[in-house]
Amino acid sequence: MSLRLSTVILPVRRWQEGGRGQWERAEELGFHTAYTYDHLSWRVPFRDGPWFGALPTLTAAAAVTGRMRLGTLVTSPNFRHPVTLAKELLTLDDISAGRVTLGIGAGGNGFDATVLGRQAWTARERADRFAEFVPLLDRLLTEDAVTYEGTYYSAHEARGIPGCVQRPRLPFAVAATGPRGLRLAARHGQAWVTTGDPRLSATGTPEQSRAALRGQLAGLGRACAEAGRDVAELDKVLLTGFTPEGAGPLESVDAFVDFAGRHAELGFTELAVHAPIADSVFAADETVFEKIATEVAAQLA
Repeated sequence: MSLRLSTVILPVRRWQEGGRGQWERAEELGFHTAYTYDHLSWRVPFRDGPWFGALPTLTAAAAVTGRMRLGTLVTSPNFRHPVTLAKELLTLDDISAGRVTLGIGAGGNGFDATVLGRQAWTARERADRFAEFVPLLDRLLTEDAVTYEGTYYSAHEARGIPGCVQRPRLPFAVAATGPRGLRLAARHGQAWVTTGDPRLSATGTPEQSRAALRGQLAGLGRACAEAGRDVAELDKVLLTGFTPEGAGPLESVDAFVDFAGRHAELGFTELAVHAPIADSVFAADETVFEKIATEVAAQLA
């Protein structure tokens, strides 16, 4: 099987008190990409503890790494505007010498949805905003100057000079499961991201989860066909930890190899595993985690 192994480092440590070391160690372990979440705060219990900004963290990580790719899983319109986000991404892509991937999704009803003092958007409005956000961001990262007037977002002579190091722009990894989101992935994505079917996370079985993932992949294939694009052009990324297996795959090397093999057979090309965080849903044995990174990655390539 051919499957890349990446990691997710939540921004919960001060840079000088272990944060920097995590990113440096991730590169030493050989992960393809190290991602972080892009939230202003996340779910309990993380909400009431340290939580740092994604893009400044990735900028610092770019300065202390040199090979590993860096990215968000995922950025959303909840508190972002395409114009300001494009400028920050262009800068980060430059600082990292072209190692950035933007994971992007429609957002949800978590704390980020109300932190700016507004009512959370409905699912329909989130989808409508996402459908406008992604194409505008695409333009802002590929054109020198953009003027646009939409329903939700505007840009007036927004400059994107000198453009991204990566051409025509840094890659988008679009998180989506519904038809509209999958169409955006097919049109604008270089990768597609899923966490599985959230309805199965707590009470479903691994078999049911894989069936649901197979259905999502089929939907992506249909969206690509409608867009006149070969679905093989897109990487397929599974953000692990949210399927019924939970943290089970990180209990042993053998467990992870089995999990990885089953999902590679479905068509996934990249697995993203969370770096261990004690006393959380991402608790795992650090030694096993590092063995997976160093021993299993070679088997997956």
